[in-house]
Amino acid sequence: MDFKSKVINIDGLEYKLALWDTAGAERFRSLTPSFYRKALGAVLVYDITNRESLTKLEAWLAELENYSDNPNIATIVVGNKMDKERVISREEGLKFARKHRALFLEASAKGDKFVADVFKEIVEKIVTSDYYSFSQNGGTIDVNADEDAGASNCRC
Repeated sequence: MDFKSKVINIDGLEYKLALWDTAGAERFRSLTPSFYRKALGAVLVYDITNRESLTKLEAWLAELENYSDNPNIATIVVGNKMDKERVISREEGLKFARKHRALFLEASAKGDKFVADVFKEIVEKIVTSDYYSFSQNGGTIDVNADEDAGASNCRC
């Protein structure tokens, strides 16, 4: 399992992402429930050259729904390897994402084509959700809070 921390800047605000990459490996299945619990978003990637990879996303989505304590977790389905000969059409990937109320993009890790867009889209979805606002305040909402009170632009 690979862990990376990434800071992304959107509209002058910085967001720190904690990224856990299981690469779809079955051997990490027993570890993943703990990662789902406090997650605000999930990026689910399939290989557009491999039909089985899209089929396996059903199981990952079921686990996400089962273990996440966020009923509206932001989810994006990403068709990877768009630089290769495809087996799964863009329309089929989009249909799958819509079925699961997820965002959808295609990208290619080779050359980082549209990879930054994936993270930008998921962060924007997270920060516009009610759950994000709620979780940032420790589960409480202060309706009298001064938005300019902090010195930092970081939304970490």
